[in-house]
Amino acid sequence: MFALFFRHKNYMVTILILLLLSIICQIVMGVIYHKLIWETENMSATTNRSLQKLKLKFTSCRQLHETVPNVSVFVDKFINQISVGRLPLSFLKHVSGQLTLLAVLVAGIGACQGIIHDEDFFQIAPFYLISFLGLYCYFAISSLVDIPGKIKILRTNLIDYLENHLASRLEQTQLDMRMIQPDTSEKSMGEKESMKLPDAILSENKEKQTQNSPAFTPSEAEELELLLKEFLT
Repeated sequence: MFALFFRHKNYMVTILILLLLSIICQIVMGVIYHKLIWETENMSATTNRSLQKLKLKFTSCRQLHETVPNVSVFVDKFINQISVGRLPLSFLKHVSGQLTLLAVLVAGIGACQGIIHDEDFFQIAPFYLISFLGLYCYFAISSLVDIPGKIKILRTNLIDYLENHLASRLEQTQLDMRMIQPDTSEKSMGEKESMKLPDAILSENKEKQTQNSPAFTPSEAEELELLLKEFLT
């Protein structure tokens, strides 16, 4: 039986490589989503850059617009942008499915060539067998990894944190700032009034000095009397 597999060695190796790559894509996605779910259990102390960017973006949106009207859409956009390097996970998911279909296509081409070369059923049977086993492994790994279920859990955790934890903290900080601002304004007003008081005192003293001081000095008064006497005589 194994000799029949090695009879079409090139086809079999290609099919196995494609199926293996497809399964690896599924496992990589499952690991990434599982790690994100584990990080969302303690979002306040997370070191994941993607989650830190999400928190910063949500905070800036709340500060600019005071409310985020649809948090679920905000989280969905974040989940759709999760990537491995420059490849988004949604693209990786499609690649996994396409690799499996390509493996089945290669098996079909090999079976067709066997029929063209007048091979009997037992010589062509390995192509059908490896196709069925490959599809079974692909769907079995997909169900074990459960990408849709992990996405749902991640989405629930993120919405819960943003709506029930981060949003309440931001509201509390805004209330604290509003409570602190009146005290600071009163202090600033008091400082301004205290700065104005010395200027007012100085101006009043100057006015008093001008009111109390005589119009002419004694020497100026004597000179004025002499001038008047000369003018009258």
